[in-house]
Amino acid sequence: MDDGAAYLALQTHDARFDGRLFVGVTSTGIYCRPVCRVRLPRRENCRFFPEAAQAEAAGFRPCLRCRPELAPGLALVDSSRSLARSAALLLERHLESSEEIALPAVAERLGVTERHLRRIFQAEHGVSPIQWITTRRLLLAKRLLTDTPLPITQVAQTAGFGSVRRFNALFQERYRLTPTSLRRQLPGQDADGVEGVRLLLGWRPPYDAEAMLDFLGGRPLPGVEALHQGTWWRTLSLPGRHGPCQGWLGLRFDTRREGVELTVSSGLVPMLPRVMRRVRHLLDLDAQPQDICEALGDMARARPGLRVPGCMDGFETTVRIILGQQVTVAAGCTLAARLVACLGEPCSAPVPGLTHLFPSPLAVKNATVDTLGQLGIIRSRIDALQALASAVLEGRLDLSPGACVDETLATLRTLPGVGDWTCQLVALRVLAWPDAFPASDAGVLRALGTRVPRQAQAMAESWRPWRAYAVLQLWQGLTSSGPPTPSTGHPDHEPLSAP
Repeated sequence: MDDGAAYLALQTHDARFDGRLFVGVTSTGIYCRPVCRVRLPRRENCRFFPEAAQAEAAGFRPCLRCRPELAPGLALVDSSRSLARSAALLLERHLESSEEIALPAVAERLGVTERHLRRIFQAEHGVSPIQWITTRRLLLAKRLLTDTPLPITQVAQTAGFGSVRRFNALFQERYRLTPTSLRRQLPGQDADGVEGVRLLLGWRPPYDAEAMLDFLGGRPLPGVEALHQGTWWRTLSLPGRHGPCQGWLGLRFDTRREGVELTVSSGLVPMLPRVMRRVRHLLDLDAQPQDICEALGDMARARPGLRVPGCMDGFETTVRIILGQQVTVAAGCTLAARLVACLGEPCSAPVPGLTHLFPSPLAVKNATVDTLGQLGIIRSRIDALQALASAVLEGRLDLSPGACVDETLATLRTLPGVGDWTCQLVALRVLAWPDAFPASDAGVLRALGTRVPRQAQAMAESWRPWRAYAVLQLWQGLTSSGPPTPSTGHPDHEPLSAP
């Protein structure tokens, strides 16, 4: 985007560019989002940046009114840029960790040299990896100071600063005010009688909140998930440095504020950056609807805000995809619920219906064949689930956004009972790959008017690199006429389940 177009976006407060454009105002030393409602600065006083880290590296401070830390993030896109984006996702995993970031390990994970990693990262993000993650940590801390009652010590730890003194010094150096001076005294938070930290996670409009909530609510997992008084709740366990962090979270869509209100229990607060990332992935909050609609054309015009549902836990969702092979959505949910009741760890929560955590890979691996068989899971699915659990436990399989798609899918294909349909659904929902396309899915085939997956592949070529969003449009188009007839012709095929 040239500076003229960027200034026009600022003039019109164009939300399509929120998170993709920041403006530094030389007369004030402050940088803003394009949606900021302060008085429009003169054109000659504006400098434009694609990332907040670049604006801060140039010496600008974040605006206290529009708050750049609230802007939507960026999603994985075409392969020419995905390596740098994957590096950013891997670095984000260190956000809540006070340990030094090991760039050689990140480079090895991506299959490149450290020098090449630094070069491509600088070219894509405009700053070094260390500058980028430092800005992310400071903006997260700024947000926690403003929006939560967490003590400053806990804010520093949650944002990944090992030393409160270092945090205070860096915060004052970068933002020219202390954490204490920024802090607001907030009243006790309450979410329908449920105590917890609350944050608003924004999206780029348009966003079809109704379709997303229908998707989540239409695939219930009793014990782990519950839809209660308009809020979607679930339990969650995340590995921490001193053992697992367990708790619950709630999501309520707020279309007026163009975001989702996240409520997090105290047990998950130490992992808050990770929880926020997973929620953004689950709800696809960082999608770029303008680019998607341009690629999909007429297909996307009826429902331009459709997003691809992700997941909160890659192992859990992959298990549900496998259980959903060759059965209806309801049957797949029933099998998953039985698995939770049998192997899930009990978990208390002040929300009706939340009773268990989803079974861990270790629990699934150690379960006997008889135990799983009594749940109604057939032997081929049992073999697939236990092979999946072993691959995750042994570190051979990374089921998270930013993982190498080709490598992950190749590993999945070595597991018994896992074929292309399962792999593509994992790419779509777990790996956040926007070009995933389950060509053998019965819903996709029916919507395209063909029975031949190869023909479906050919018809979808023009939708690259956003074929996953085309799949959601195709599925959505079928809901008015009812679900497709189940097919049993493929061992790795369940029509329109998207567990």
